[in-house]
Amino acid sequence: MSQMPPSEQIHQQTLRHPVAFVGVGLHGGRKVSMVVHPAGANAGIAFLRKDLPAAEGLIAACWRNVVDTEMSTAIGNDHGHAIDTVEHLMAALRGCGVDNALIEVDGPEVPIMDGSAEPFAAMFERVGLRSQAAPRKLIRIQRPVEVRDGDRYAILTPAGTPGIRVEIDYGDAVVGSQALSLELVDGVFRRQLARARTFGFLHQLEALKQRGLIKGGSLRNAVLIDGERIANACGLRYRDEFVRHKILDCLGDLALAGAPILGHYQARKPGHALNNRLVRKLFERRDAWSCITMETPKELAQPAPCLNETPRRQASR
Repeated sequence: MSQMPPSEQIHQQTLRHPVAFVGVGLHGGRKVSMVVHPAGANAGIAFLRKDLPAAEGLIAACWRNVVDTEMSTAIGNDHGHAIDTVEHLMAALRGCGVDNALIEVDGPEVPIMDGSAEPFAAMFERVGLRSQAAPRKLIRIQRPVEVRDGDRYAILTPAGTPGIRVEIDYGDAVVGSQALSLELVDGVFRRQLARARTFGFLHQLEALKQRGLIKGGSLRNAVLIDGERIANACGLRYRDEFVRHKILDCLGDLALAGAPILGHYQARKPGHALNNRLVRKLFERRDAWSCITMETPKELAQPAPCLNETPRRQASR
């Protein structure tokens, strides 16, 4: 899912120049250096772990390569290596219209930055994008696809413009029940979603740390909910920041489809696992989608290379 590219963006795009980021990994807590490089037309998005042997570090950003969805999304390769917490960066790339990029990282996790997609999106906007000769591919939803887990569900349905609706319900005094519907057009991603930060509950922190998670979490990169109050001195960036961040996560997970999705996504209590199940079910049903180009929207194009790659399993973390 992404914003519908305006008419001048009928071609694929990449960054004009490399962009560097330095931060910490949310789960590992280690310092991470990352450089997002321009890539050629039809290359798609791929990660290259520089801390591994050159022949083993490449990991394509593809739904088939998802190997872990606990607290974040991790993708891996046939060599058993993975890169974790890719969802915020993937959302920024898709939301800013970047089709092709090579992302070099010196560790097993994307830096969490401030817990949102804003640092990534702001830098992409600053360096600018370069149009490429190849037409942009879109995944057009032709028939509804749905996955459920108890009272949780995620659905993709046909639509003329990309849209999203997400409902969350945490049953507490601070987050409570929230819902938001957006049409992903005219810069909505940058204005209404990119700055929404990840969040967590104080009473869950110790148990998560004992399981080796969120070692790098702090008030600098997450909204912390302490009982009936927000622990962050700066408060919230949006009144409904929690559901906006859930939408951001969903967009990042759906970006692993390999191309922008032209359709409507609707979910109740979504999560990384549910989103990956939805994308897998979509591509299992060949009658539910078609791959089209912006130049020839009525013609069925060949599926993007990522869609038919061999699955990667059991990657190390």
